[in-house]
Amino acid sequence: MRMLMRSAAAIALATGLIAASTPEVHAPAKTETIVFAGGCFWGIQSVFQHTKGVVSATSGYAGGNVAKPSYEDVSSGQTGHAESVKVVFDPSQVSYEQLLKIFFSVAHDPTELNRQGPDVGTQYRSAVFYLTDAQKQETEAYIAQLGAAHAYKQPIVTQVAKLKEFYRAEDYHQNYAELHPDQPYIAINDAPKVVNLKKSFPQLYTDKLASHE
Repeated sequence: MRMLMRSAAAIALATGLIAASTPEVHAPAKTETIVFAGGCFWGIQSVFQHTKGVVSATSGYAGGNVAKPSYEDVSSGQTGHAESVKVVFDPSQVSYEQLLKIFFSVAHDPTELNRQGPDVGTQYRSAVFYLTDAQKQETEAYIAQLGAAHAYKQPIVTQVAKLKEFYRAEDYHQNYAELHPDQPYIAINDAPKVVNLKKSFPQLYTDKLASHE
């Protein structure tokens, strides 16, 4: 068996199928995408960047009615957008259900209407912007399950809506929590979310940061 493997490798090298000087990169064979919103996108992005199986987590804007809005536009509360994070993940490593569990438990409080902590406004609403009918059904079923189990004292107010468009946020918003760990807002509001991720989902936590688009 070892000789056969060596022979196959030798043939591949000889025919140029493998470049000896280039490391092999294993990209996910198939990825899925979901967009989450739950307050300031800095913390949501940081949580999912530390989740195993997440290929990229990108801060941006979704759910609005203005094309290519700026941060200032969205912050006005007049565009209908929510600060959101587009999560691209490898379902062979982390399931959509596991992402939902993280989103509804450590990433934000799904019972706060149009706010999260100190941030108030529709741009900070809780929302799941799905791309497929399967995601819609699974999200609604999971919310119903949480409700039936009385997981929260207050009702869940998370919006479940089809993604129309996702607009990437400005560069300075990407990796913000990781780049500014000592900023009081990050230390108080966002860093604890990552700590809770590691504590509540140790099998899904990783120190290796996912990229952003």
